Amino acid sequence: QVQLVESGGGLVQAGGSLRLSCAASGGTFVRNDMDWYRQVPGKQREWVAAITGGGTTSYADSVKGRFTISRDNAKNTVYLQMNNLKPYDTSVYYCKLRVIWREYWGQGTQVTVSS
Repeated sequence: QVQLVESGGGLVQAGGSLRLSCAASGGTFVRNDMDWYRQVPGKQREWVAAITGGGTTSYADSVKGRFTISRDNAKNTVYLQMNNLKPYDTSVYYCKLRVIWREYWGQGTQVTVSS
């Protein structure tokens, strides 16, 4: 059974930093693409960042220059380093694993940025 376990969320002040982790289990996914999304209640889910199996990264305009996605294949884990956080970054952050035509999602981790 594929599972994604997220950690690292919390409460920070504007301008602060957090590092989110997403650990995958139930297989080895070093060649699979992974993404971070975020969503607040009543709003559409927003794509944040992606990393391919080859390590190529991409970002939403709203987080460029502030967030960095990376992966540790030995640990089957993807990270999202978030710097210079803003109040509008407050959201539940989700990790997604893409395996061919299937998608697997984590439970989400809450990030709250105070002004």
